[in-house]
Amino acid sequence: MLTQLEPQTSSRSHPSQHHVNTGDSLSNDQRLPILRLILLTVAALVIHGYYLGVEDGEIYVPAARKLLNPSLYPFATEFFLSHQRLSIFSSILALTARLTSLSMDWTLALWYLASIFATLTACWMLAAVSFSSSRARWCSVLVVTAVLTMPATNTGLLLMDPYLTARSFSTPLTVFALVCILRRSFFLAACITIVTAAIHPQMAVYLIALAVLIWLAGKSFPATPRRNPALASVAAILPVGFQLHPAPYPYSEALYARDFYFLSTWTWYHWLGLLAPLAFFVWFWKGNLRGTTPAFRRLSLALVPFGLLAIGAAALFATSHNFDMLTRLQPLRCFHLVTFVFIAFLGGVIGEFLAKDRLWVLPALFLPLAAGMFYVAQQTYPRSAHIEVPWAKTSTNPWLNTLLWIRQNTPENAVFAVDSRYFQDRNVDVHGFRANSARSALADYFKDGGVVAMFPALADEWKQMTDATYGLNHFQKGDFERLASKYPVTWTVIHGAAPDGMQCPYQQSGYAVCKIPTAPGLANGSSTIAGD
Repeated sequence: MLTQLEPQTSSRSHPSQHHVNTGDSLSNDQRLPILRLILLTVAALVIHGYYLGVEDGEIYVPAARKLLNPSLYPFATEFFLSHQRLSIFSSILALTARLTSLSMDWTLALWYLASIFATLTACWMLAAVSFSSSRARWCSVLVVTAVLTMPATNTGLLLMDPYLTARSFSTPLTVFALVCILRRSFFLAACITIVTAAIHPQMAVYLIALAVLIWLAGKSFPATPRRNPALASVAAILPVGFQLHPAPYPYSEALYARDFYFLSTWTWYHWLGLLAPLAFFVWFWKGNLRGTTPAFRRLSLALVPFGLLAIGAAALFATSHNFDMLTRLQPLRCFHLVTFVFIAFLGGVIGEFLAKDRLWVLPALFLPLAAGMFYVAQQTYPRSAHIEVPWAKTSTNPWLNTLLWIRQNTPENAVFAVDSRYFQDRNVDVHGFRANSARSALADYFKDGGVVAMFPALADEWKQMTDATYGLNHFQKGDFERLASKYPVTWTVIHGAAPDGMQCPYQQSGYAVCKIPTAPGLANGSSTIAGD
């Protein structure tokens, strides 16, 4: 199929096609530059870093640890297993660790490296099917490598997270599927889509919608729009519980805290991140740009209505509180894919037009972008090692050191009480408690609040737990005893001085890990262990 997309390079070709790199044979186009992609994978790791159990890792890592060792996390598992039940991602991690006898930390790190390589490989394949010259393809991959962790406008998503999540797998799989669709390898595309759906169902829905639009783009969009049965099928598989009414309290508290769900809260520069890529795609489609293929133009055309439909849906949801329960569908998440393809295409176009006979253009473009993203990573995680290696027993981050001590020195069935707003602590660098300590904890306000935004049934429990531990760093012994009478907590982490009358075997760098006096724990059956 590639041969149908490559421009002719014979001596009779049109003068406007003389720009094509005639030295690129078909075999070279089909050969994957594995060594160079490995080197770029290492470069991406150096630029963007790797952080264990930060942000959404607080959801995915505990689920994998629980599957590997069922004795972990005896309480409040619903705040991470709700996602796990919809995806095989955590099962893949647990199975890998079991088959290789590697620790979960090693498994996460190695899969993270593999996901970077897969993402850059997918980008190369997309560039190969979209551009005819090597310089355009390499500029595309280099730009993506340099900005791999940039945000996809205000969607709350990065092109690729500097930690392992289900999107680390679904992103390259989605791009691989797009390449197969553009090459008309539809059976392979369908197989990849099924795997993507098993790992990240939401992203697979966007992929299916875009595939339909690519098919329509190949037909140049009929003048009379018709109802598309494929889109109706997608709507038919949406989960239940999306009634038309305002979000009830306390679910509304978790939902409205995610202001990026609502277009009404977006600023002008967030809107620029939505509309500018679509304007470029119109140019890419209509411009008949030098060195681009029909696949480049077809995908550019499909992405315009893809983005506009998402904006329209999000705008509709923002018009009335009666659409609150639909907001968690997050239609603007499709801009994760829009932004990824836009960056890859823009990099390729820059390479085609600026890098010919100018070897300095590629490093002049790559190095400043890479330096800027390295600086952003340093500012995002200022108190943590840039690359958190799996063999480390200590950390430069005092919070992470505390969690590592907990993992090594407390019982596996320990249940911790932590201040529900601990993610706001500047020392935390958004490192999740459960993910790094491998211990149960009552719900936190921010990350578990994101889970609640997707699963409203957890709202009451989340609100009660987060209220119970709000201000915990200032609790006294009696406050902890009252907390232990309501929940099966046996230990606590305090950022500050240890309270009088409590046994605190760990007190370092402003943190204290203490046993809660007279705490009966799970043995008294005073609290239901939800989610088990």
